[in-house]
Amino acid sequence: MKITDIQFGMLRVPLKTPFKTALRTVNQVEDIVVMVHTDTGQVGYGEAPATAVITGDTHGSIVDAIRHYISPRLIGQDIANINRLTHLVQGSMEKNSSAKAAVEIAIYDLWGQLYGAPLYKLLGGGDPVITTDITISVDYIDKMVADSVAAVERGFESLKIKVGKDIGVDIERVKAIYAAVEGRALLRLDANQGWTAKQAVYALQTLEEAGIKLELVEQPVKARDLEGMRYVTERVHTPVMADESVFGPMEVIELIRMRAADIINIKLMKTGGISNAIKIADIAQLHGIDCMIGCMLESSISVAAAVHVAVARADAISKVDLDGPSLAQFNPVDGGVIFNESEISVTDAPGLGIREIRGLERIDD
Repeated sequence: MKITDIQFGMLRVPLKTPFKTALRTVNQVEDIVVMVHTDTGQVGYGEAPATAVITGDTHGSIVDAIRHYISPRLIGQDIANINRLTHLVQGSMEKNSSAKAAVEIAIYDLWGQLYGAPLYKLLGGGDPVITTDITISVDYIDKMVADSVAAVERGFESLKIKVGKDIGVDIERVKAIYAAVEGRALLRLDANQGWTAKQAVYALQTLEEAGIKLELVEQPVKARDLEGMRYVTERVHTPVMADESVFGPMEVIELIRMRAADIINIKLMKTGGISNAIKIADIAQLHGIDCMIGCMLESSISVAAAVHVAVARADAISKVDLDGPSLAQFNPVDGGVIFNESEISVTDAPGLGIREIRGLERIDD
């Protein structure tokens, strides 16, 4: 099975409610879909969102990177040589992690199709059912409480609460939500770099002294402030998770060396795809560091790939934040992974199992 062409489409899916964080507000999934064609007629699917404030990738840069730098290296290559293909993708250019991720997801999809097996089985196997949390966007307090209660009533047992806008209001937000759902859901806080190190310590110690138990706090300080993250980690009981601070394996090694965080958040759009995500999970497991697997605002195309990684590396990845499809008004994908609120299950279909993507707008040269 050899690669003959790479084509692009634009996928737009409205969200149920606007997605609000300390960094941005988004109203719809608006992602580039990559279709890798082969001489056997089989097609592999990948996807990448434009998350410029985090990865630096835009829609234009994703298409340009793949079209002019990645695709020329892959045309004519055999899907069976998966390690060679991932090396070609990762070595094609610096950064552009989302573009690399979209292509890697598509070629791993084809790799599964080549051998007639679901991807997670080729990556090591595992229990094909996992459970995700759901994100509660930052908003006024009553709205966040209502959204949290509604999520619990839908069956979500872990809530990821967005904070980082205003330290005083953030504390009140968490207290109100904790009181409303206490005993029915675990709370994960995500500050998206919105606090300073001292603010983070103040907020977390205030919440801890109030008797509020948090499962973790994610990226409390600026991405490059590893010293600040270590400052927080050393002074609070709540486990600290690094997200925007770590993209690839080398950054994970440095984070572990510094003891700057307790947990690592793996996202395919940061790692550049599946190959580096697996490396990070394996490095973390060797050092006894827990991992979460998360996503950007992505549909069930690329999130499906993250699900397969989560299943195959369940010993290292104990926490799942793959709620992108649950935040969207509808699932545009036929086949593939089944997203049913908090429960996510994988079928035995080869690769990612995607049969059709509805509403895809073709992007021509």
